[in-house]
Amino acid sequence: MRKAMTQPQKTAVVLLSGGLDSMVSAARAIEQGFAVAALTIDYNQRHRVEIEAARKIAAHIGAVRHIVLPLDLRQFGGSALTDDIDVPKTGVGDDIPVTYVPARNLIFLSLTLGWAEALGARDIFIGVNALDYSGYPDCRPEFIQGFERLADLATKAGDQGEPFTIHAPLQFLGKAEIAAEAARLGLDPGMSWSCYDPTPEGKACGLCDSCRLRKQGFADAGLVDPTVYAA
Repeated sequence: MRKAMTQPQKTAVVLLSGGLDSMVSAARAIEQGFAVAALTIDYNQRHRVEIEAARKIAAHIGAVRHIVLPLDLRQFGGSALTDDIDVPKTGVGDDIPVTYVPARNLIFLSLTLGWAEALGARDIFIGVNALDYSGYPDCRPEFIQGFERLADLATKAGDQGEPFTIHAPLQFLGKAEIAAEAARLGLDPGMSWSCYDPTPEGKACGLCDSCRLRKQGFADAGLVDPTVYAA
């Protein structure tokens, strides 16, 4: 990717899942002049291949540090990504789907906040998107704004007048715009992983919500998606 011309002056902690959105979010942080400390949560998700994708992305963008933090949310269950529940393959609906992981972004941002405070960083990047997504409540602008306020109330830094900024640079972009951003930033989308239910052969299923949104986004952007789909 093309890095910013200026030397990074501050560190931002980036929540890096290994998906397309988090990859573009991390690259935007670098473009804005931040040194990136990347945090990936290994929550024992069904699509664990995204963890390896996150490692590749972190190395490619030159993250100053990358932590893969184990957190076994299968102990809680309650989601098709963390329990023995089939991943829906019939298309993106209007209701919150069973691929929603209870309070996932709240949990993940809390961990990201803890590391940021320990590092002395006051900027956090997350690749949430409120347009082309599956209707998850923890992707809404209201959630991001609420967590930013909470971060200042919950931390020593915030109490001492050092506020945190939660950057959600893709918040109001459609998936086609995100695909175009990846191209603009010189990123290889093949490094990222989106599928919720990979086949035993390691292909993306092509039918889950995440695959459908990704495929449609690249098609609408007129760009080639290098992902190998089973359907």
